[in-house]
Amino acid sequence: MKYIDEYRNAEPVRQLAEVIHRRTTRPWTIMEVCGGQTHAIVRFALDELLPKQITLIHGPGCPVCVTPIELLDQAMAIASRPEVIFCSFGDMLRVPGSKKNLFTVKSEGGDVRVVYSPMDAVALARKSPDRQVVFFAVGFETTAPANAMAVAQAAKLGLKNFSVLVSHVLVPPALRAVLDWPSCLVQGFLAAGHVCTVMGIEEYRPIAEKYRVPIVVTGFEPLDILQGVLMCIEQLEAGRAEVEIQYTRSVRPEGNLPAIRQIQEVFEPGPRKWRGIGTIPASGLRLRAEYAGFDAGRRFGVAEITAEEPVQCIAGEVLQGHRKPQECEAFGVVCTPDHPLGAPMVSAEGACAAYYRYRRHTAREGE
Repeated sequence: MKYIDEYRNAEPVRQLAEVIHRRTTRPWTIMEVCGGQTHAIVRFALDELLPKQITLIHGPGCPVCVTPIELLDQAMAIASRPEVIFCSFGDMLRVPGSKKNLFTVKSEGGDVRVVYSPMDAVALARKSPDRQVVFFAVGFETTAPANAMAVAQAAKLGLKNFSVLVSHVLVPPALRAVLDWPSCLVQGFLAAGHVCTVMGIEEYRPIAEKYRVPIVVTGFEPLDILQGVLMCIEQLEAGRAEVEIQYTRSVRPEGNLPAIRQIQEVFEPGPRKWRGIGTIPASGLRLRAEYAGFDAGRRFGVAEITAEEPVQCIAGEVLQGHRKPQECEAFGVVCTPDHPLGAPMVSAEGACAAYYRYRRHTAREGE
């Protein structure tokens, strides 16, 4: 198979679902880690094709959603400064902070620009020596190599007017945190294929061994996800707990070694607060000491800004897999994509956005 349509072909999807039905003999609970997988599951109703014994739980794998609210407030404080050109990917502009979002800052006169690569921000800094250019470096390990390369390039060029506000999170510590929750029901994981394309699978083996959970690195199309579920079920039914790769067309066990080296040159692990979840040790990336001069939080003195989550928003429980979006009283009523209470309603990988787009009518009919 070479094309997206082939991974969405109805007949192979139906056949694979039938195999899953035949192989499933007991109740099993599986968490898909990535928000992109969640959107595919909800969009194509893949969960409705599975046996009733299988429960899918949506995980915290949406980097936009888990960006802490105080970091968004820090971004807006920086973006509001007249000497700053604040650069970001478009999906961050509508994510709410404690009082507003980056679109609001832009409407109030802040120079907020959407870029398609961190290197666009580096180029902008070279062209605008009289302005401070800040890039909002958000993402899992997938986006970390490009962001690290931008910092390394800025250092090589001697740019004094370029910095990054770092909001990188790491998947393996998040899986450990999920499994350590007293209320955890997860018995297996569908891991994010794009993350493992960069990082490989070695970090997942100790998790599978310690917690006795299968981890299947899975793609994002219907056939990918159902095959990942099948591989996970086959392990669970056989009493195995191993790391397997479903997404073989992209993932190699060792990952992308040059990309890993680029990350390690610029960043180091550190504790990180996850929106709605709390602080997870060694679950984020921060700039190494030799690149500390490119830390926008320090440069603009905003690192101490703090904020609280909206009381009405249950995004934390959604991100932890404890509740589904339609179980929130605000869902589709007070909280909508136009007026979101939390990031999962506006992110392209947010679970609330997926349910709002594809299931809000059925959710209300079932009440």
